[in-house]
Amino acid sequence: MELKDAAHAVRENAYAPYSRFKVGAALRAADGTVFSGCNVENVAYPEGTCAEAGAIAAMVAAGATVITEAYVIADSPSPVPPCGGCRQKLAEFAAKDVPVTLATLDGTEFKTTVGDLLPGAFDAGHMDKS
Repeated sequence: MELKDAAHAVRENAYAPYSRFKVGAALRAADGTVFSGCNVENVAYPEGTCAEAGAIAAMVAAGATVITEAYVIADSPSPVPPCGGCRQKLAEFAAKDVPVTLATLDGTEFKTTVGDLLPGAFDAGHMDKS
């Protein structure tokens, strides 16, 4: 399955009654399986979840822990990047060179990498005291 198609389809399922800003995300795991997620808002803001976080949760729930590619789509004038928290979440499961495509519904795409989205990411090496 194409990441673009998966992200576009799941975006339609987003629960965004407050912002009306639907986002879809799709990730490819190391074995090629595609996992998708959409944003889910909550009236008790900020208790909602982002599309990227939902896709990562689905991936981990299925037993996968390595992202090899990501795609994020929203109905915005320009490609919308993941929030800071989702950048850190992506960095937890993806190498710095993993490609990330940010897209709009009208077909505009911006290609980047996890490392470019979060330079200087906090990682497990920062906790190593040896």
